[in-house]
Amino acid sequence: MSDAIDEYFDAALEMVKNAGNLITEYSNGCKEYKLKSSDIDLVTEIDKKVEETLIGGLSERFPSHKFIGEESVADGAKCVLTDEPTWIIDPVDGTLNFIHGYPSSCISLGLTINKKAVVGIIFNPIVNQLFTAKQGQGAFLNGQPIHVSQVKDMRNALISFEVGTSRDEEKKTAVLENFKMIVEKAQGIRTVGSAALNMAMVALGGADAYYEFGIHAWDIAAGDIIVREA
Repeated sequence: MSDAIDEYFDAALEMVKNAGNLITEYSNGCKEYKLKSSDIDLVTEIDKKVEETLIGGLSERFPSHKFIGEESVADGAKCVLTDEPTWIIDPVDGTLNFIHGYPSSCISLGLTINKKAVVGIIFNPIVNQLFTAKQGQGAFLNGQPIHVSQVKDMRNALISFEVGTSRDEEKKTAVLENFKMIVEKAQGIRTVGSAALNMAMVALGGADAYYEFGIHAWDIAAGDIIVREA
């Protein structure tokens, strides 16, 4: 299994790096976008191109593998996780940042086998941050090992937090109440605007925990194994 995972990882890493070129072409922002679920839940043609590039390349290399992509699901594809090797893709996590030219967006690609994450790649090509992990082999930032922090006390903790894209009144109330409780107890709060990069910061030890209400599989598939391996 480890040899197969190495093969999957190496192929995926090359494709992610190549797809990153699509993002760096718009490092100053991408002003053409469409609305999805709300006026702050947005999609650009780059989101779709990156996802199509990754699915196309991986399906050609590994024809039996399955895929769950954020934009494919938004367009009506079924989100089904089986025991088969499944690539879970967020082509541009932090799309709002990307649109504004705020340099905190990334490609997030995770591979699950038997419903368990075995490969994770988070790549912010604009600042050249590459977070990677393979099952049982540790987590890395640009090839250097990384580890989670050892902070246990909230009073000493820096917490990553996101409000999310929902503007439902009940959800907003719950999010803001939780935010207030965290602010009162934590040493500090940070918001990056990307679920995957928030998890990467936890893996790096820069943040001690990450909280968000209403997360999706493509937001955390890569970050899950990267944090666990760190």
